[in-house]
Parts: sequence; C-alpha cells; structure tokens
Amino acid sequence: MALIHYFVTILSIIFVLASPLVLAEPQSDSAVLLRVDQSGKGDFTKIQDAIDSVPSDNKELVFILVKPGIYKEKVVVPADKPYITISGTKASVTIITWNDSGDIFDSPTFSVLASDFVGLQDTLLDDNGRHYYKNCYIEGATDFICGNAASLFEKCHIHSLAEGTGSITAQRRESPSEETGFVFLGCNISGVRTALLGRPWGSHSRVIFAFSYISSAILPQGWDDWGNSNTHSTVYYGQYKCYGRGSGMSKRVQYARNFTSEEVEPFLTQDFIGGKDWIRPVPTKFTKATFKRVGAKN
Repeated sequence: MALIHYFVTILSIIFVLASPLVLAEPQSDSAVLLRVDQSGKGDFTKIQDAIDSVPSDNKELVFILVKPGIYKEKVVVPADKPYITISGTKASVTIITWNDSGDIFDSPTFSVLASDFVGLQDTLLDDNGRHYYKNCYIEGATDFICGNAASLFEKCHIHSLAEGTGSITAQRRESPSEETGFVFLGCNISGVRTALLGRPWGSHSRVIFAFSYISSAILPQGWDDWGNSNTHSTVYYGQYKCYGRGSGMSKRVQYARNFTSEEVEPFLTQDFIGGKDWIRPVPTKFTKATFKRVGAKN
C-alpha cells in the first residue's frame, strides 16, 4: 500500500459542506464562531475538536476560524454536520498535515471538503453528493479530481504537476441517467509541464470547462479515452468560451465538444448542484455557541 502524505492549506475563504439528505433551513442569519488556536488562546487547540463540538443534524451556521500553525491531525467533517465553514488566515501559514496508508477512501488527511487540496494522485476524491467549491486551490499529478459527485468548481485554481499525459479529472459517471459531473466555471487551469483535462473513469464521464483560462500546459488533444475507444460516443467532454494558449479546439480529440450556449446553460449556475436547497449566503452577524463544546477550554 502506498504511503499518502497530504498537506491541506486553509485560506481565508469559505467551503460549504452539504449532507446528501434534505437540509432544514438554518435557524437564523447569524453564525456561531469557534476559534482554533494552538497557543491556547482560542476555544480549541485542535480543528477536529471544534468540528466534534458541533452537534449532529446541526441547524446553525458555524464558522470555525483557524489561527496560523501546522496542525498535525486527521480531520473529518461528517455528513450529518451541515452549515460548517472553516476559514484560515493565510495558506502558507495555516497547514494541516498527516501521514496515512491505505486506499483513497480511508486515508485522506482532510475528509469530505476543504478549501485547498495538495497531493499527487487522487488528491480529491469527489465521489458522492453535491458539492460547491469556490476560490479553491487543487493540485496534483494524475486523476487528482476524481469520483462521481455533482460538483461545481467556481473561480478555482487547478494546477497540474504532471510531466507527460497525466489527467486532471477522472470522472466516474456510469450512465446517462446519472445527474453527476464536474463543471469548472471561471477557473484557472495551469501546470508545470504537460497534462490532459481528463479521462473517463466511468463510461459516461461528464466534465465541462466554461469561461476558464487554460494554459499551454494542457496538451492540444485535451482528453484521453483511457484505452477504451467505446467511450468516444458516451462521454460528455468539452469547453465553452474558454481562453488561453491551451484552450484551442482545432486539435482536440474528435469526441470533445465545443458547446453551444443552449447545451452548456444547465451547467453554468448553482442549479446544476441544487444549490438553492443548501448553499446559504455569508452571515452578517455572529453569536456565541449554545451547544456543548467537546474539548473546549474550561
């Protein structure tokens, strides 16, 4: 089993966790503020303790503010704890690190969602549910955004470490009836050498890049069939109004699409991930926590 060593850097931006269950409305427009500080000057010294203090089936907006430091811990945000936002101060000084071995389902340093993801292969397993990533940084070399969720990546920086034909995405949609896929909207696609936009983990893999900057690191063909030409007629790959030296369509594989406005319209808003049901605006005021704080200072 390969040893997996991940660093997760947290920026002062928001990520949203959504349970696959239908979520109730938050109780108010205010949010509970929890502070994590290794020096002991906050409410907690560990990020996981702050997360654990939030009750299951939480119905309050919770902001967890993480002070600078290297947090050596394995962090898990459970699916039954919605409305959690984790915010750091600066990516270079707010770091989560952990060593683990095993398969990609059990070994992540930061499970579920985080603002930034840095790894090599299978950095972000985005495999189930509906997810919204905004202003995130995701880095890897091979299939580093993979799985079968319905996910919208908005204004994210996607950086490939591949030096040949490593793929950014490996989307796992298996049938045309599945309402899943990866949409990159207004993103920055860069790399150190050369890379591909994606290859199909599933026979009906679906990946769309729209209004995104695509650098020259992306090879002219753009996509790969993973050795299975039968997927040429079933995958849903393509671009809409992308720009940059790597965005040209003239040398793309024949099954890559240059979408029309009508074709791409269903994927360009949060409606693709049912965002109106669970994505909430940033609160304008904060209150003290009323639930029991596990691991809090006395």
